[in-house]
Amino acid sequence: MNKQLIVISAVNINTGGTLEILNNCLEYLSTQVDHLRVIAIVHDKKLALYEGIEYIEIPWAKKTWMHRIWCEHITLKKLSKRLPSIDLWLSLHDTTPNVVANKRAVYCHNPFPFYKGSIRDLCLNYKIFFFAWLSKNFIYRPNIKKNDFVVVQTQWFKDAFEKLFGLSSERIIVFPPMMPIRNDEIRPANNSRTTTFFYPAAPNVHKNFELLCQASKLLEEQIGKGRFQTILTLRGDENSYAKYLYSRWGEVSSISFAGYQNQTQMRELYDKADALVFPSKVETWGLPITEFGRYGRPILLADLPYAHETAGGLLQTAYFSPHDTNELANLMKKVIEEAYGSFMPTPITSPTPPIANTWAKLFDELLQ
Repeated sequence: MNKQLIVISAVNINTGGTLEILNNCLEYLSTQVDHLRVIAIVHDKKLALYEGIEYIEIPWAKKTWMHRIWCEHITLKKLSKRLPSIDLWLSLHDTTPNVVANKRAVYCHNPFPFYKGSIRDLCLNYKIFFFAWLSKNFIYRPNIKKNDFVVVQTQWFKDAFEKLFGLSSERIIVFPPMMPIRNDEIRPANNSRTTTFFYPAAPNVHKNFELLCQASKLLEEQIGKGRFQTILTLRGDENSYAKYLYSRWGEVSSISFAGYQNQTQMRELYDKADALVFPSKVETWGLPITEFGRYGRPILLADLPYAHETAGGLLQTAYFSPHDTNELANLMKKVIEEAYGSFMPTPITSPTPPIANTWAKLFDELLQ
């Protein structure tokens, strides 16, 4: 029996959420090798090694952006011509390689083309503005219309892609993140007189830590010390942005610069927190919103499309402008006072077809 040939390209993936996506993808495809031939083009096969998958390693592709571009547009095209007829080429890391295949698709999860930063953000980290420009013009735009399908995680991302790149809705598949089902015990909320707010995020300027820091400082001035604690997952020395935050708000007694937290520590802080605050200016999917949502406690969110979609179905949500310190401070004060009148359910966003909720359904769509 002739097997269909699927090529998965992921030469730039080696850490974080994208590596988890690669592993989930190959784990599923490894169960289908009785009727599929699967070739994975990766940075290092040890990062996602599954039985039945063939691997081609290109470790040099990550050295520089020029190496990456050369790999995507020259090396992979030559490789695609040497392989037998390719039924589907799926790129898992935003770029559309210049390849020959019967069907082509790209999985897009980088939200930076839609990031609108401030002059202060530019001064604190000019690289993020360069990356946003690079993402729009050199990662996404080249060749994107040559794909038969574009895969995204959310409806807001689909709408944004339609508008920015002129893609038709029928070619964009919404493939929401699959969250693991957790059966561990949910501990009672913090019963102390000190209300705990938690914001888990890396110290990057788009995460908008300064809004929460300033709101915490303002709230402390209004109600006094010892009434609440705001826990941040940064130390204050990781990069120029973290140093700026610590220099401005490191002396505020209500703010705790807790540093990086591993999975166990994150669980403990979720257990401890009375409320989650998530002021990030741009995300594809706000994972901590989903993780904390199972606790049924208040969540304070930036009033942006990603937050509304991620929080769909949660019962105690309130939204604030990602630029309004007073609005956030007032919502935090309401949590402390247990005045939850402003906290309401967030409606569930229903994506427009095509939709896939599992890897099996996604590949059915891609191979149809």
